Amino acid sequence: MRPGLSIGEFATVTRLSVRTLRRYHEAGLLQPATIDPATGYRYYSAEQIPTAQVIWKLRQLDMPLAEVKTILATGNPQQRAEVIAGHLKRLEAELDRTRAAVVSLRRLLHPEPADLPVEVRSVPACTVAAVTATVALDDSLDWYDGAMAELDDAFPPAERTGPPGGHYANELFTEGVGTMTVFRPVRSPRASGRIEVLDLPPADLAVVVHPGPHDDIDVTYGRLGAWVVDHALAVDGPVREVYLVGPRDTADSTAWRTEIGWPVFPLAPVTPAVGAD
Repeated sequence: MRPGLSIGEFATVTRLSVRTLRRYHEAGLLQPATIDPATGYRYYSAEQIPTAQVIWKLRQLDMPLAEVKTILATGNPQQRAEVIAGHLKRLEAELDRTRAAVVSLRRLLHPEPADLPVEVRSVPACTVAAVTATVALDDSLDWYDGAMAELDDAFPPAERTGPPGGHYANELFTEGVGTMTVFRPVRSPRASGRIEVLDLPPADLAVVVHPGPHDDIDVTYGRLGAWVVDHALAVDGPVREVYLVGPRDTADSTAWRTEIGWPVFPLAPVTPAVGAD
């Protein structure tokens, strides 16, 4: 009776090299179905073909050997799916970071015209519906999505009087943890759940609009900061963003428009000391 597929045959049907299959065996990932005690030849069963291919795909995704072994060791399909899903989520986050870095670097390597369309604007006080929390920067996007969803559920479009926005403490960026506030201007702000009624103070803002997706919004922040310095202004208070057009309005990220506003005030001129040259 045929003992099974030889390692060469198994390599052919799985599209894996003999060397790779030997490495999987040595690492305890894929044991041959049988090993001839006289010759030491490895033989595999047809049922092992999908397992070999799963291992290869997981290793292509840089899944650590320990996690691959965990997946193979469990007979619970739900647990196996959860381990794989967790790894895929980490990979997707890494891809997002890589894509954002590439977009930013391209802008930095090809500087735009020096004239940044910045407007200094006096914004009056405003009462809004808002959600506020102390958030870690790594968790900020998930927190933002949850808070905005809560505001959207509480205030349908007919009650809204303007685009949503956010206030972000400087510590969020400098220390990695800080206060985040997202808000919506509405006709009759009211408290509910995490939502509170918040009075936003008046402010003088240096404002610029960032077009498109947020992958390279850090570059726009940097150029706004340079403009503020060049015009002898000082930053005073948390960053304000207003989402004129955002993900909640359209899935077309090229149509997004994010207004960035830094509260500013003029720097006092330096008065020379008496007797100074």
